[in-house]
Amino acid sequence: MGNRAIHLVLVLLIVTFGTMLLVDLVPGGIAYSILGDSATPEQVARINRELNLDASYLDRYTTWIGNVLSGDLGASFKTGRSVLDTIGSRLSVTVELLILTQVLALVLSIPIGLYAAQREGGLFDRSWSVISSAMISVPPFVLALVLSYFFAVQMQLFPVVGWTPISGGLGENLKSLVLPALALAAGEIAMYSRVLRSDAVSTMRNDYMLAARSRGLAPSRLLFRHALRPSSLSLVTLGALSLGRLIGGSVVVEVVFGLPGIGSLMIDSVLNSDLIVVQGIVLLVALAFVVANILIDLAYGYLDPRVRKGAV
Repeated sequence: MGNRAIHLVLVLLIVTFGTMLLVDLVPGGIAYSILGDSATPEQVARINRELNLDASYLDRYTTWIGNVLSGDLGASFKTGRSVLDTIGSRLSVTVELLILTQVLALVLSIPIGLYAAQREGGLFDRSWSVISSAMISVPPFVLALVLSYFFAVQMQLFPVVGWTPISGGLGENLKSLVLPALALAAGEIAMYSRVLRSDAVSTMRNDYMLAARSRGLAPSRLLFRHALRPSSLSLVTLGALSLGRLIGGSVVVEVVFGLPGIGSLMIDSVLNSDLIVVQGIVLLVALAFVVANILIDLAYGYLDPRVRKGAV
């Protein structure tokens, strides 16, 4: 576990180091992106001095890391607002969207994957293989537009755009998130169910599963009590590592549905060359990956006791 922690810290440092390079890659420099192309050399020099951009890269990086460790991510170049406050004001929207997406994906994919494994080679198994392939091939933003057109514009069951916080009512809050969550969850449902189906097929061929079946256990008990847990290792890994894919998909989906989350904040910050905010968002995503990897290790220990004992 110690080596794993060191590895994750190194990954975090590499990501933050690369993110800092974004500042130096802005055409003309940060000062011109703030002041405009008509800025005078004196104005540029003043901005560089105020933002410490005239220091060496290593000095700026170590200063930034020190500030991050103390909870200071800097201030927006455009608004002057704290990056931490800026991200915090948007974070709850994206977190709720991602949680709802994962819940939908797991609730639907687990029974589908187990049922397909039980009916290996049957009509449902073959049909779902075709349907899931189509679901994987459709990008989230395309599905978002389709869902928005049919269920929001035509049927008027859900709002076309906008966000209602939980304080405005749980029902209205969920209505504003259902379509975005479905757009993101569709591909995950397809992948989760196929991975679980493959592992469950192997699990159900084991001797203990054959013995449990011979005792006349109900199919639902056989699948959910005896087959699900040993078949979940790949599903846990895929579920945790899908975080990056979901965040990437949420960038466009949030824009399509007008959600004020981290994705739309990323787009706005890139368009405004507000790279200090982009740095903060990238750091947050990298940190989420580190936490996800730690949770994967802990989940492995629960799902497979051999991992806790160090068995291969």
